[in-house]
Amino acid sequence: MQLQVARIGKPHGIRGEVTVQVLTDAPGDRFVPGTEFVVEPASAGPLTVISARWNKDILLLGFEEIETRNEAETLRGAKLFIETEELDEDNDEGWYEHELVGLEARVGSRVVGKVAALNTMPVQDLLVVTTPDGEEILIPFVEQIVPEVNIEEGFVLLTPPDGLFELNSDQGAGTDPESNA
Repeated sequence: MQLQVARIGKPHGIRGEVTVQVLTDAPGDRFVPGTEFVVEPASAGPLTVISARWNKDILLLGFEEIETRNEAETLRGAKLFIETEELDEDNDEGWYEHELVGLEARVGSRVVGKVAALNTMPVQDLLVVTTPDGEEILIPFVEQIVPEVNIEEGFVLLTPPDGLFELNSDQGAGTDPESNA
């Protein structure tokens, strides 16, 4: 199984290093020299880490296959994946994005959309829920607002505070999942 661990950002310096958005809770284990990543798009990889260092709060990676800033620029936006068999299915500490995408988002028994993505943020993660009319709503992925994730039955249960859907909506009023309109 492939697990996304990073997204490549902009080049750093002239020797082919890149900044990365870390999407794993174990960067010290994932970004060690010699680690080979599967890359999306496939034309950009595979990539093998030769250096990993922190510059303030930003991880910088160097790859064997990338030697110049111009080559590094071609990687911008690429996703880094590792092959893993070590996923513990009984681990209750969290979910991977691929497990959440496509699940129905429900308020009570009412379907209010589908999970489109998981945005991993420094303070808290956000579920991106696409409503039936195509709007994207950002939902804080915290237990008080998302008390249940049921992978087997294909849904996440939401208990949004009043106004959450309007606040995070482009159109404002009229998207309250609790309304009878």
